[in-house]
Amino acid sequence: MNKNVSQKIQKWTTKDTVSNLAVYILNALLIILMFIGMVYLSSDSKESFMGYFRDFKASLLFIVFLIVTVAAMGIYFYFEERDFMKNAVNSEMLFLIIEVSFIVCYALGEYVNIYLRPLTLVALLVTFLVGRKSAIFMNVIFCLIMFMSDTFSTTEVGIGEYSALVIGVSSGLVAVFTTSKAYSRLNLLLVSFFISIPVTLSVVVILAEKGWDNAVASLVSGVFSGPASVAVFLILLPVFEGMFKKVSSFKFAELTDHKARLVRKLIKEAPGTFNHSIVVSNIAEACATAIDEDALLARTCAYYHDVGKLRRPEFFSENQADGVNPHNDLTPELSTNIIKAHTKDGYSLVLKNRLPKEIADVCQQHHGTMPILYFYDKAKKFTDGEVDISQFCYEGPKPQTKIAAIIMIADGCEAASRSLKDRSRHNVKKMVRSIVNDRMGLGQFDECEITIKELNIIIHTVVNNLTGIYHGRVEYPKVNLDGVDLTKDGEE
Repeated sequence: MNKNVSQKIQKWTTKDTVSNLAVYILNALLIILMFIGMVYLSSDSKESFMGYFRDFKASLLFIVFLIVTVAAMGIYFYFEERDFMKNAVNSEMLFLIIEVSFIVCYALGEYVNIYLRPLTLVALLVTFLVGRKSAIFMNVIFCLIMFMSDTFSTTEVGIGEYSALVIGVSSGLVAVFTTSKAYSRLNLLLVSFFISIPVTLSVVVILAEKGWDNAVASLVSGVFSGPASVAVFLILLPVFEGMFKKVSSFKFAELTDHKARLVRKLIKEAPGTFNHSIVVSNIAEACATAIDEDALLARTCAYYHDVGKLRRPEFFSENQADGVNPHNDLTPELSTNIIKAHTKDGYSLVLKNRLPKEIADVCQQHHGTMPILYFYDKAKKFTDGEVDISQFCYEGPKPQTKIAAIIMIADGCEAASRSLKDRSRHNVKKMVRSIVNDRMGLGQFDECEITIKELNIIIHTVVNNLTGIYHGRVEYPKVNLDGVDLTKDGEE
């Protein structure tokens, strides 16, 4: 479920346009060459291979249809996923997914069984690397390419010329909607059999029409086509993650495991910061879900948003268990520099540990350019003149995404709620709204595409979570149990 992070619309440059055009043209030519290679491998002899291409009409139709399909792909991403397409590397990733899937499908179909082809491979990879919406579209594009390949090549398909189109589109849709919420590999393998349902049903219909020759092999291949697709997907996913620096839901789930390196370090060296991050992660996940953002990404970013405090954990109040505050011996200016450095330290630490840049960005952005009022007020008491408040502000940047804005709000509200004496719903709501209004007034949300409606939803969600965490409890009575034997059985 790797949903695209909502952010500002980015302006394209001439370089972006030229790069994407080059990627589309070169990969269209590559697919044509792969088609020629497939025809060659499927031909009985050199004469039959050359004979195929003497039929100029069939070859020309394939090329024209392929160009139209690739052009449709480009038009879709230009208008629907413009920011994603801006980076030509993303376009190259999509084409490589198509090309690798094309090769795998050909190999399994030609040398094992046509029904075992992992036609859902593109849908699975794009779902986890890009998002569900793009996966649905790319599934159709790939199935069209496979349909053209089956139709215009001499390969004996055996299941009718529409097999890839019908089976691929139907099973691909099932794959997108059944696996997008699977956060463990075991769960993914279990739901993979749902992918096989439309394949197996199609096999039964085709066998009933064409005859029951090799029925057992065909049906077994249909039943295991889903698990086969998922198995190939699990092998290829880490490769694409590494090549294109993408992060799937599996990776985010691993990063929030308490055995993850930086999480273990937080638990050991900054337990107060870790406990704060756990609460923030629960709030952030609920807020992201409420406004239809990537909840797992929000949760992971919240786990690591204060990881920069590992550099000097004792300078942050939540880690001062013994009551010793080193800021008492420092000037307000020096204290401010130490406090605000944790955003940059977090950014550097996350990248140094090869964690996703989305997490590093949130580390740097979750305080925006907010002032550190405690030390600003302390500095004012030490001087009779004016104090430059800019010296007491975080260096930013302001939140660039909705996820960063959510973390900013959740972080501030969780910290402030711990100082509330009266944690009634009314007081918590007043506090949360005040924090959001302060940040709006200081322009902290000006650089991300978050709306007033979404902010109101976030306020409501944060209030619900905080009142759930700090709910009231009944006062337990003090009962004297001296002389009471609790080991006695009840009366018979």
